[in-house]
Amino acid sequence: MADVNRGSRPLSPHLTIYRPQLTSFSSIMVRVTGIACFGLAILVVAWFLAAASSEGAYGIVDGLMTSFLGDLIMFLGAWALWYHMLGRLRHVIWDLGYALEVPISEKMAIGMVAGATILALLTAIVL
Repeated sequence: MADVNRGSRPLSPHLTIYRPQLTSFSSIMVRVTGIACFGLAILVVAWFLAAASSEGAYGIVDGLMTSFLGDLIMFLGAWALWYHMLGRLRHVIWDLGYALEVPISEKMAIGMVAGATILALLTAIVL
C-alpha cells in the first residue's frame, strides 16, 4: 500500500546542491533550439501560405519578414538550426563511444556555440 504520510518525508536537495555544468547547459540548449526551429518552420509555412492566399496577405507577412525584426528572427533561427544540428552531431559522436570524457565534452560544448555562430554568420553572408 502507498505511504500516506508523504508530507513528513524530506525532499531531495538536488536543486539546492546541483552546480550547473557546461555540458548540461549545452544539452538544454539543444532542446530549446529544437523548439525554436519548430517555431521558425511555422513562421516560414505562414509566409508560404500568405504567398499562396493573396497579394495583400503576402505583402503584410513579407513586410514583416524583410524588416529588421524579420532579419533578426531569421538570423537567430539560422543560429538555432546550426546549433541544433551540431548538438545532434555531438550525440552521434557520443553514441559511437568517442569524446565521452568531461574535458572533451566541455570543449565540444564551447565548439558548438562557436561553430553555430560562425555557420550562422556564413549563412547570413551567403544568403
